[in-house]
This record gives sequence, structure tokens and C-alpha cells, in this order.
Amino acid sequence: SRLQHEYVPSAHLSAACTCLAWAPAEARQPPGKDGPQRKKRKSEVGEVDKQLDILAIGTAVGSILLYSTVKGELQSKLDGGHDSRVNCVRWHQDSCCLYSCSDDKHIVEWNTQTCKVKCKWKGDNSSVTCLCISPDGKMLLSAGRTIKLWDLETKEVYRHFTGHATSVSSLMFTTVKPMNESKPFDGITGLYFLSGAIHDRLLSVWYIRSDRKEKNAVMSFTVTDEPTFVDLTVSEVKEEPVKLAVVCRDGQLHLFEHILNGYCKKPLTSNCTIQIATPGNDGDSTPKPVPILAAAFCTDKQSLLLVYGNTLQPIIEKVTLNTSESHICLVRDIQKVLSLKTDAALTKVKTPVVNSDTKVLVPGIPGHSTAVKTPASGKEKKKNKRKPGETEESIEERLGALDIDVSKVKTPGGLPQTDSFAVLLVQGLESNDAEILNKVLNTRKENIVKNTVARMPIHAVIPRDHELTKRLQGNPYSASVMVRWLKSVFTVHASYLSTLPDLIPQLGMLYQLMESRVKTLQKLCRLHGRLFILVTQVAASQTVQDVPEVNQTAKLVYEDDSSEEEGSDDEMIADKDSDENWDEDEEKEEQSDEQDMTVEKEVNGDSDLEPENESEEE
Repeated sequence: SRLQHEYVPSAHLSAACTCLAWAPAEARQPPGKDGPQRKKRKSEVGEVDKQLDILAIGTAVGSILLYSTVKGELQSKLDGGHDSRVNCVRWHQDSCCLYSCSDDKHIVEWNTQTCKVKCKWKGDNSSVTCLCISPDGKMLLSAGRTIKLWDLETKEVYRHFTGHATSVSSLMFTTVKPMNESKPFDGITGLYFLSGAIHDRLLSVWYIRSDRKEKNAVMSFTVTDEPTFVDLTVSEVKEEPVKLAVVCRDGQLHLFEHILNGYCKKPLTSNCTIQIATPGNDGDSTPKPVPILAAAFCTDKQSLLLVYGNTLQPIIEKVTLNTSESHICLVRDIQKVLSLKTDAALTKVKTPVVNSDTKVLVPGIPGHSTAVKTPASGKEKKKNKRKPGETEESIEERLGALDIDVSKVKTPGGLPQTDSFAVLLVQGLESNDAEILNKVLNTRKENIVKNTVARMPIHAVIPRDHELTKRLQGNPYSASVMVRWLKSVFTVHASYLSTLPDLIPQLGMLYQLMESRVKTLQKLCRLHGRLFILVTQVAASQTVQDVPEVNQTAKLVYEDDSSEEEGSDDEMIADKDSDENWDEDEEKEEQSDEQDMTVEKEVNGDSDLEPENESEEE
């Protein structure tokens, strides 16, 4: 049970190993003594001298590695045959030929000396999961769910079998010669083979007939769980029974012994079931089951090699069994060398010391956590510490204190807080509830909008943008409100949005809307400017029309008793306002008044008044 050799392929992370098979030994025994299935036995490496050298390893990416255990290095790599996971590799009796099948539905025949594909053909409509070569090496069994027997020379299907409901995991020939020896043997007719599938508790036995009519299994063996490892002794003589060892996923081993002699209607149950358990004495009083990982018959066909324990460090043991008993439980004390030790200090729950400044992030949608007021709670704690010496607060007072806190938390106007706004918005987007969305998106307060956007989870950013775009499209008048939301979304979540690969198609509609609106902006600005000038001029002209009356009244107010002084006063005013020199006549005085008026109108930008109005004002 010691590890002899370990090989980790350089690409083991990207291309995990999926299957393996030993190349046949150089000094090959005749097929009669050692069936083709004996090649893949990991546990018998020690028994079959040192001749087993090359190991074919199929990978998850479709390449096959040929590894030499003697040299301890990779001998060659077979590429270009499969473009998907390799499910099974099988060596032909002449060791330069290798067969593999894959999830890409194809079977490939390789020449291992040139490392090239000899032949590739479609094996099934779904993935091909298992292969097996006939004892004479002229036929090949392949299975996905249905089982096909191929002629290796022509690569044509020789026989079809119904197979299993799930994908087949094991295929092997159980006989080397036909039971009926009267007819000449063509190498395949009259042979039996066995198949097992994943999630299937029945192993089926199939008979290869001379005609194509019968496609169903001739007999089946029933086990307790899905078979994970199957081994058998090949029946060579007519009366010799086939011995079958099946390891199930539940860790039990079932042994069957049956003479294959035609059809059997009922599923056959095992002659003997083997389990392994711990003794259950030291400290642990209950015996625990130890899973059996694999089992194989030794060359004498009587004793078994059992592999049990855990896959990291399995224990291999040779057992000779008395199969007259129907159930055998072997007691083995496994020293759990590789039991993972958990550090006691690490598993203890530690309560973190939280500072008042730190912010604790809780999983879930932001806003579902209650509003925590750290300073207030600190004060309350201090109060509580002082209390034991004094009288306790009554419940009424406590409720009063709680009411005060609640009123502080509540916002005026009965509006929800920003954290609940964020929750509402997420709920609205998820349920597509127009009422909730309207309530949230119609808020005009800048800081509420900012806080809501900041508290929203990242996954809701794009749906919210789509919602805003939809609203801009449908109702152009809502733009003033929606633009506020858009602005805060783009400022807060800019870094997230810039990481999205499909950002342009996501926001394409929004860009188009913006562009179509902005196109008319220049024209609107010009129009706005002109209208503004016109409106101000009209307003100015109206104020000017109202002014003279006020001036006239003002002149009357400043009248003095003597008419002579009045004249001189008028002269003074005229001197200040007018730019021209003029004589001190009364007519010219009137003219100056006229000029005064026109200058004032020109300043206001309204020089083109009608002459009638002017005369009236005079």
C-alpha cells in the first residue's frame, strides 16, 4: 500500500485526467489466459512483472498523453483527434494501436508510433462514453446510451443493442469462446459481454447472435447502488461460471457467480456482499463503515485484491473469501493518517471589537438594516450604568424616550427615508410595479436622489437606466426630473458602468434620445435670445409710455409762486438734459422738451414711435 510513482501533468489544472489504460505488456500472454480487460487494473501492477510501462491518459480537453512509468516522463502527446472531453481509452492487442472516444460523438483510432489519427468516425448521436475491444481484436464495442458493435476493418456497425437509459460507464467481454462449440467460431458470434451505466443499479449481460433480431439483454445482475468499479474472471470452458466483483458507490462489494447459458428473466442477486468497518473500540464506540474503492480478482480466480479507505491514501489488501456466506463484514482498523486537523483556535467564534467610527457591512440589499444611531445608544448605555444605585425608570418614561427617538428618525412630510427609497426602487424594478416607481422617481429633492442612488445595489443600475430611458421616451415633460436621476446615476456608478463590455448597446437608446434633444438646442437658444430681446423691448416701451405722466405731475409739484423763477428753473433743467445750446425763447423751450423725450426713447431702444403719439405727448 505504498505510493510507488506519482505524475502530475503540466496542464493538470486546465486539462484534468479523465481516463487511463495500461498498454499491453511486451511479452504478451495469449488472450485466452488474460482477457483484454486485465490491462486497466491499477492494483495488479506489482504482479504483472515490470513489463507494464506505457500508460495512456485521456484529458478533459481532448488530448491523450502517453506516459512512461519506467522513464518517469511523458513519452508523447496525441492531439487533433477530439475537441471535447475524452471518456475512454483502450489499447489494441498490438500495442501501436489505441482507440479513444469522446463527448464530441466520435471514435478515433490512433497510431501511437506516429502519434497521428489513423481513422475517425462518428460513433453515436450523443457522446460516446465507453469502449471495449473483442478478444480477437477484430471488433469494437462502443456505448453512449445504446451499445454498438463495430467491425474494425470496415468501420461499420455489425450489431445494435438497446443499452441503458443513462450513459454507459463499463463494458467488458465475459466469455472468450462460444458455449455452443458445434458451430465454427467466427471470433464474435456466441460471445457474452457485460455493461453497467451511471445511476443504474442493474448490470446487463448481452449475447451476440448470428442474426440481428434480438437487441435486448439476456440477463441482469442487481446491486445496491450505482456500480463504480467492475472486475470479472473470464469464462473459458463451457461449465466454468463467470465470477463478477462489483464495487458500488455506497462502498459495498458484491460478488456474483453464474454460468452464462442463455436467457434469464429475473435479475440475479449477489451470492455474497462484502463490507468493511472500523472496530469501534478506542474512544469511538460505534463502528464506522470504510468504503471499498475497487476490487479485482487475482490470477488464481479465488482470492481478491481489495482497495479501501480514502482515495488520497488507499489501503490495498489481498483477501481469500469463503463465499458460502451471503454477507461478510471485515473489521479493519484504519489509522486516519490523513484526517484533516482543524485548528481549534480558528474554529472558535470571536466577537469583533467594533469602534463607533467603523461601519459594519451586512449582506443583503442595502436599506434592509435598521438605522443605527451610535452616539445616542452610547449615551443610553452610560445612563443604564448609572441606574443600579438609583430608582429605575418607569415603563411610561421609557416609552416616552422611545417616542422621541422615533420622531427623530421620521422625516417631515411622511416621506420614506432614503434607505427605504432604495429598497422600494429595487422592489419596483424587480416587480415592474409602476406605482412604486412613480412614487420614487418623481422626487425632486437633490440629496434624496443622490442618497438613493448611492445606496442602491450595483445589479440594479442597468435596469434603472432602462426604466429612466423608457420614461424619457414616453413622456418628454418628465425630462427635468429624470435627468436629475440620470446625472446622479452616472456620477456615482461611473466606475461600474465603464467595466461593462456591452455598455454601448445597453445605453444606446439613451444616447439617441439625448442627441435628438440636443440637436435643436442651438436653434432654441437663438430663438430664446430673440424672444428675450423682443420681450424686454416691449416691456421697456410700456414703462416709457407711463413715464411722461409722472414727469408732468412732477413738474407741477416743483412749481413756484413767481412765474419768472419758473422760467429760469426750466432753463436750468433744459441746460442739464439737452446737448445743444439754444436761445431763451418759449418755443425753443418746447422743442427741447421734445428732443428730451426722443433721446430717452432711443436709450430704451424704442425710437420708432408714431408721430401722433409724439404730438399727444407734446
